[in-house]
Amino acid sequence: MNILDQQVLLELFRNYNVLFTFGIFLLAFSLTWYFIPKVLWVTKEKQLVKEINHRSSHKIDVPSFGGVAFFLVLILIISILQSLRVSYTGNHLIIGLTFLFMAGLKDDLVVSSAKLKFVSQIFAAGFIIFSPELLLTNLHGFLGFTEIPLWLGYGLKLLVVVALINAYNLIDGIDGLAGIAGIVICSSFAVIFYIINEPYFVLLSVTVVGVLAGFLRYNFSRGDRKIFMGDGGSLTIGFLIAFLSLKILVRNESPALLDQGFMSENRVLFLAAILFLPIYDTLRVIVLRLIEGKSPFEADRNHLHHVLLDNKLSHKQASLVLGGINILIIAVFIFLSKHFGSIALSFIMLLVFMGVGLIFEILKKNRKLTVIVSKRNRDGIRVQLRGLIKNHNFFT
Repeated sequence: MNILDQQVLLELFRNYNVLFTFGIFLLAFSLTWYFIPKVLWVTKEKQLVKEINHRSSHKIDVPSFGGVAFFLVLILIISILQSLRVSYTGNHLIIGLTFLFMAGLKDDLVVSSAKLKFVSQIFAAGFIIFSPELLLTNLHGFLGFTEIPLWLGYGLKLLVVVALINAYNLIDGIDGLAGIAGIVICSSFAVIFYIINEPYFVLLSVTVVGVLAGFLRYNFSRGDRKIFMGDGGSLTIGFLIAFLSLKILVRNESPALLDQGFMSENRVLFLAAILFLPIYDTLRVIVLRLIEGKSPFEADRNHLHHVLLDNKLSHKQASLVLGGINILIIAVFIFLSKHFGSIALSFIMLLVFMGVGLIFEILKKNRKLTVIVSKRNRDGIRVQLRGLIKNHNFFT
């Protein structure tokens, strides 16, 4: 029996759906676990490590080429899934992923210009926003909007893809955060696609979950097996998250969801809840920078994870806390969406987001940073003094 034969795969897919899905997850997890040590060996041999600067949250040189393993695994599994012939978008995904991976890899190697990365994102987005399977002509009653012009649909899809790619890239600031956020997001997508009977997209979602789960073991490592996903990883994962988001946005009415009380007009808000971490953190940082009179693209320490780190949480603790907040936001939305329409729910979710922002502003103002001051004592011997300073703003 040829396991890669189309008919064999289709039979397995149709007759053992759950087992097939778990097999795809296990394959993605195992391949990522296998490839990353190989990537680490090459990067150490060639001394391809991320340099430490004043904004770095790590203290040792660490390779940032986890995206190489991501790309290999994603292309391999998407190619296998294409043999099922249940969706035509896999080929478009492969092309888009390739362009983004090359742009991200260049940035990880020699630093790429923002213009090149932006052009690559636009080009990659073009391969999915014009797909007939992702045609957007209806907002399903969100804020009273139903039918929309075709050109507006293309514009909204382009905005979604570029915004989510960059938002996901921006949260990749500490160990585990991008990985945990991606797992929460794609696990949520997998559940939704299962409910609305979109098995191909369930498989894509669990593939991403498997890749990120395998990556976290190395990302959380403290020794020479530590690795970052880099731009090559964050851009490709962000692209897949954007693609899966579009599929939910354009999907027709689902009786399965309606039977459970989910209103179709709340679909956009549902995506906002699932994508809370990248969307909220990015918007919050941009607003804070504008208020402070800075460029929205200027680097600082205003991200949610910076606030938690400055309050003495470890990378793992901060990542788990933020992942937990995202899950809580999703749970709150699910509870409220059964009782409120899009206008009322938009207002309520805005209050929830503002509440989260207020909590982090309080934490930011009360953060304590240990400062080491070097000076000479009366005998001329240089000593170090440690102290705690509130509202320290060396990094802002």
